Amino acid sequence: MSDIDHARQMLAIARRDLKALGGMLDADIFAYEIFGFHAQQTAEKALKAWISALGASYGFTHDLGLLLDTLKSLGADCTDFADLPDLTIFAVHFRYDDAGDDCGFPERDEVFEKVAGLVAHVEQVLG
Repeated sequence: MSDIDHARQMLAIARRDLKALGGMLDADIFAYEIFGFHAQQTAEKALKAWISALGASYGFTHDLGLLLDTLKSLGADCTDFADLPDLTIFAVHFRYDDAGDDCGFPERDEVFEKVAGLVAHVEQVLG
């Protein structure tokens, strides 16, 4: 599979995760840690798609900071996504712990918009 094909595949998965995330905006139905997990997963897949689109590879990681560092080393401007590494904690830690509704993270709408913006950016990168 070519890098571009892999990038498109990862972006398709990110879009599905984003669609699910949009359905989790209601705090009465979905706990923040579940919402956060899907936000992290969407961002992870989108960042991996971006890396692949640039012809590079990434290791096995859920760390959004490492993925952004890889993009920066490839010359990508990641300024708009600098706060995404805050979501990394949802990849594992909060899946097995209660983050609580007042966990100090941004409002769901804000997180959704940031992650949706990343997906849209990677769509543009892929053309």
